[in-house]
Amino acid sequence: MSPGDEHDSFGGVGGSGQTRTRLPEGNSGDVYGGARRPVRSSRSLITVVGVVVLLLAAIAFANRGGGTPTDPTGDSPRKGATAADPTAATGVRPVTGKNGAIPTGYAHDEQGAQSAASNYAVALGSDGMFKPESRHRIVDTVYTPDAAAKLRGPQDAAYSAEFLRKMGLDANGEAPVGNTFISRTIPVGTKVESFSGDTAKVSVWYTGLIGMSGPGSTDPVSTTWKTWTFDLRWTDNDWKVIDDSQKDGPAPVPGDIAASSADEISKAVEEFGGFTYAR
Repeated sequence: MSPGDEHDSFGGVGGSGQTRTRLPEGNSGDVYGGARRPVRSSRSLITVVGVVVLLLAAIAFANRGGGTPTDPTGDSPRKGATAADPTAATGVRPVTGKNGAIPTGYAHDEQGAQSAASNYAVALGSDGMFKPESRHRIVDTVYTPDAAAKLRGPQDAAYSAEFLRKMGLDANGEAPVGNTFISRTIPVGTKVESFSGDTAKVSVWYTGLIGMSGPGSTDPVSTTWKTWTFDLRWTDNDWKVIDDSQKDGPAPVPGDIAASSADEISKAVEEFGGFTYAR
């Protein structure tokens, strides 16, 4: 990925929070109240309690790791797992560990490849890419050793002092005092282009935030929509990137919400942490 691509497309990992979001399992009962229910007999109460206990036991067993069809540490696809709704959280833990702020340790299947691609897009679109030390750490974590070695020199040359100056940053990638540089990638969805055992091609549709928030900024924070495609290879018991590319869109029609002030944007970036994305 080149800085030119980034300036058009960014977004990145914001914050170190590793939060997993799951959709509601359903809602039983009338949330608005309704008529008063009749008093249950003791036999009915015992039956209900028994059903609840069994249900809780079943949920606990299903979520327990170790060889089940939804075990995120297994090396084979989840043969017994049912297909999830395209936009629903699967409920399977996406990773088993992390390297710094980057989640690592993905399942050796299509779902693991999609989770890896999503989180790698977040890391590669973050403001950490504008600082030499953190950029090297991100690249070494996300790419295969061979790919990382080939990228380091060209990337260091691309993130030159002149390029950083145009972004409003100093030679070390730092923003001026009183300003906040923002670069985040927010995945919207993933698609498996191809999958064959130890290789996968996964596209990540995302929206991004990029720009400088602060007094007198000439590059205010804006949004972009891109599709980032990753060629992945199973390397050292994890998915790693061997190549990647980006293209514009799909982009929705812009909304009519008024833009927030620079101060509001800066506070939002500081207060709202990022996510660990899972498929």
